[in-house]
Amino acid sequence: MNTASKIVGAARNLLAAAALLLALGGSALAADKVPAVGTPQTKEMSLVLLAYGDEDIWDENGQFIKKGSGPAKTSVADAAAETPDPLEGWNRAMFTFNDKLYFWALKPAAEGYSFVIPERPRLWVHNFFHNLLFPVRFTSLMLQAKFDAAAVETSRFIGNTAFGLGGLADVTGDSKPYKPIPSTEQDLGLTLGYWGMGNGFYLVWPFIGPSTGRDTLGYAGDYFLTPTSYLHPWYWSIGTKTYDKVNEVSIRIGEYEALKEASVDPYVALRDAYLRVRFKRMND
Repeated sequence: MNTASKIVGAARNLLAAAALLLALGGSALAADKVPAVGTPQTKEMSLVLLAYGDEDIWDENGQFIKKGSGPAKTSVADAAAETPDPLEGWNRAMFTFNDKLYFWALKPAAEGYSFVIPERPRLWVHNFFHNLLFPVRFTSLMLQAKFDAAAVETSRFIGNTAFGLGGLADVTGDSKPYKPIPSTEQDLGLTLGYWGMGNGFYLVWPFIGPSTGRDTLGYAGDYFLTPTSYLHPWYWSIGTKTYDKVNEVSIRIGEYEALKEASVDPYVALRDAYLRVRFKRMND
């Protein structure tokens, strides 16, 4: 079999797989729609609101923010509290490094970027990079045997890529799946947790931020599923990911500052919020 025949055969198999997934997903083209500026982003909502989403919430001045849907799952708080932090000295040093990096470099760059680039194009960039991470979400859902969610995620990717100018527009955002499905915002770290692996220990990485032993393993796998990791030369890959980060920060400026201001110990607050968020996402 010559090379051309192999390529045609591979393309035929890929189309057949996509057709099967679309059949599983029915007519559902559903996606988390990016909300207007001033509300938490659907890709990764405000740590405080998401982490405590089942509880009543007040701000640092005692002002009521939102009514919870009921008592929080005790396992959420327990999961955060039970994760050991044996490397607290290292973690606090890296927290300080990332904090300085944010206020001295990342935030000024994001503020200058948002001053030059209007909100709507920045949301297009957000949509594009979120769409580009389809392999991470799809692989994670398949490994969790969440086939309906994987089918819907594939439908979203095809719809946004084909009709949303390569993912710049979230054309599937107003559509609903034909039946309730688990959250499609999954990664390999959450997949390991889904199959019973514990957090291990809390860990903070420079530039990357909060993590755990389990999530670090997952992040390494996610790296190879992320298309921008394969850009060459290497600095194109780093530059692209840095631009994505600056764009995300420009949309969410103020969230990290609010968390710090409301905390007696920002390190502990960020650690607990991160662990709560990860636990809730794993169980969505």
